Amino acid sequence: MRDYIIADNQDITKAGMLFMLSGIKGIGPITEAENKSELIKALKEKSEAVVIIDYTLFDFSGIEELIILKERFPKVSWLLFSDDLSEDFLRRILLGSLSFSVVMKDCSKEEILTALQCILHHNRFICNHVGNLLLNGKRNITIQDHTLTNTEKEILKEIALGKTTKEIASERNLSFHTINTHRKNIFRKLEVNNVHEATKYAMRAGIVNLAEYYI
Repeated sequence: MRDYIIADNQDITKAGMLFMLSGIKGIGPITEAENKSELIKALKEKSEAVVIIDYTLFDFSGIEELIILKERFPKVSWLLFSDDLSEDFLRRILLGSLSFSVVMKDCSKEEILTALQCILHHNRFICNHVGNLLLNGKRNITIQDHTLTNTEKEILKEIALGKTTKEIASERNLSFHTINTHRKNIFRKLEVNNVHEATKYAMRAGIVNLAEYYI
């Protein structure tokens, strides 16, 4: 029996994952973590747990910080569970350590269940989509349109200035889901995986200037 940590701040994702885990034998206590601080606290208490994490929703400064966290807790098994991870990120994280498995949020229920069962028994799992991506490489990837709309530029600026998705949604009188969709589209277009990388792009592109950033 293994303890589990669900590191995700989307209620619908957490509810769905809890439901799927409830049907698997051998699942121990489940802890939820909505941010990096809560994740680290949970890891200190459950240093041999399975962590199911959407890396793109947490404020990691970069892939190196995730790798350091993995090294700090070497007995933890990591399942990356996201709907948008870049090929470069996947290559670095999966080729650099056997501790990481990956399944995408748009995978079938059967494939997600297989991933959960594999990692429960200390076996690695890489979903078909990611496996094909890594095998075929960039040769078969459609070139992404990096042109951001005016709305996306405005939202990117707010993200770079440290505002949360909920804060941006409230200020714009839009739903959390709408802003989160914009955020995902921005990250996809820029081929970045976290706020730190998006902020660096915003500063290089002049969307945010240093004076605003350090206020």
